[in-house]
Parts: sequence; C-alpha cells; structure tokens
Amino acid sequence: MNNELEDVGLLDTASEVEGLTEQVKTPVQQSLFQVIWRRLRKDKLALLGAFWLIFVILVSLLAPILAPHDPLEINLRLRLLPIGTPGHFLGTDDLGRDILSRLIWGGRISLLVGFSAVLFAMTAGTLIGLLTGFYGGWLDTIIMRLIDILMAFPAILLALAIVAALGPGLEHAMLAVAIVGIPYYTRIVRGSVLALRELEYILAAHALGSDKWHIIATHLFPNSLPPLIIAATLDVGWMIMFAAGLSFLGLGAQPPAAEWGIMLSEGHKFIRLAPHASIVPGLAIFLVVLSLNFLGDGLRDALDPHLRR
Repeated sequence: MNNELEDVGLLDTASEVEGLTEQVKTPVQQSLFQVIWRRLRKDKLALLGAFWLIFVILVSLLAPILAPHDPLEINLRLRLLPIGTPGHFLGTDDLGRDILSRLIWGGRISLLVGFSAVLFAMTAGTLIGLLTGFYGGWLDTIIMRLIDILMAFPAILLALAIVAALGPGLEHAMLAVAIVGIPYYTRIVRGSVLALRELEYILAAHALGSDKWHIIATHLFPNSLPPLIIAATLDVGWMIMFAAGLSFLGLGAQPPAAEWGIMLSEGHKFIRLAPHASIVPGLAIFLVVLSLNFLGDGLRDALDPHLRR
C-alpha cells in the first residue's frame, strides 16, 4: 500500500502537510508569558530599565550589608566632603553623614512608598471599577461623580491637602499618594469592563446561569489585567516622585530618616557649596523613574494584542 502511495506522490504530500501542521502549532502552543517575554526581550530599553530596577531593589534590600557607614551617624568634622573622598565615595552631607550609605538606605523607603501606594491604589481602584462597570445604574453614577470630583484637583495639590489634614509622616504620605491614584485605576478598569461586558462570551455566561461574581472573577478581571499592569509600572515612578516631593516639603518622611526626598531637601540648602548633596539623590530618583518608564513602554507593546506576533 505504501508503495502505491509513493508512486502517486501522496505519501510525500502527507508528510509535507504534517510538517506544516507542526510548524503552525508551535507558536499557538506558547504560553501567554512566553509570548510576552519574546516580545519584551526585543526591546533593549525595556530590558535595560528592568535590569536597573532589579539592581536598585537588590541593593536596597542588602543595605545592611552594602552600606559602608551608618546612614544616621553624624560627624561634623567630615561635613560636606566632595565626591571621591577616601572612605566616602559620594561625599558627605552638611552633618557629615555618608551620602552613599544614606542613598542605599533611602532606596528602601522610596521604593516601599512607591510600590505600596500603587498596590493600595490599584487594589481599591480595581474593586471599584469592576463593581461600577459591571452593575452600572445608580451605583455607577454616584461613585463616578465622586471620582470626577477627585480628578478635578491636581494630583499634587490633593496629596498636599490630604497630608495637611492627617499630619506629616511617612505613613500619611503613603496613604495620600495612594488615594490620589485610586481614580486613575478606577477609570481604567471601568472602561475595560464596559467594553467587555457586552461581548458574546460574557452574554453566553449570563445565559448559562453563571454567578455574577464568577463572571467578574474569571472573565472580566483577568481581561482587565494588561492595562492595569502597564499603568502600575508607569505609576510607581510617579508615586516615588510624589512621596519625594512631600518629603522635600517636610510633609512626608521626617529627618533624620534616610529618604531621597529628605536628602534633596537638606542638600539644596548647600547647592552652591556642595552640589553633590542634592544632585546624587535627584539622579537616583531620575534613573529609577526613567527605568520604570522604559519598562512600562515595553510592557505596553508586549501586551498589546494588535502588535503581538
């Protein structure tokens, strides 16, 4: 039988079809994570941002090991030493504290505020957006009008007002920047839910008698994640800057804590005599925010279904 198939060329044709079928199956069998990673690794700036962010996080976590000095140790005899001084690679501030040590320890506070505020804002905004977008009606009208009121205020002024009402402090600053971010995530999730809830598979789930919470948890929430991930990545940088700005104004973390905003506030008084005291923490904030923006742009391209290939 095989001989007859070979004579008419059907066996070769079948083999070619089978080979083509395997080639077609290969990309389909890739997981979503593999597809995203394949696209993300082509973006050199996104990878650079990711590596720098991981480096800063690791250095901050290992602060007790890597910091050469106590960040709170005062030595007035060594005040305002320049960059490159033996034993003080990045110099010292106006109280003789080692800037490199304070920079390493300060990363812990700044990153903690940024990621914690985004996590809180994203959680609250996601819950509100899912409920208002799915149920609609009077609940959606009331909540969205409150969201509109919050969004009518400039973000930094709203954060200042909240901290002024609660009192200065790191926890209050963290809460203030988180509250400022809630309307942003609520709008993103609500818009995704409004677009998704009228699709055929959602209507089919309703027709089959699926529980509403089951539809929200298994269909609406997972499909709202891509824009949330992108927004959160970009928003961490803004949260870090907001927190640093509040600390700069004396409303966030309080001295003598080692925090980048406090270092900027203390260093700008000696900007002419010792510019490195404010340039170094400012550069640290700039590089972290820039790396998050690079990573966020890369994730946006990787998660966009219209660009995926």
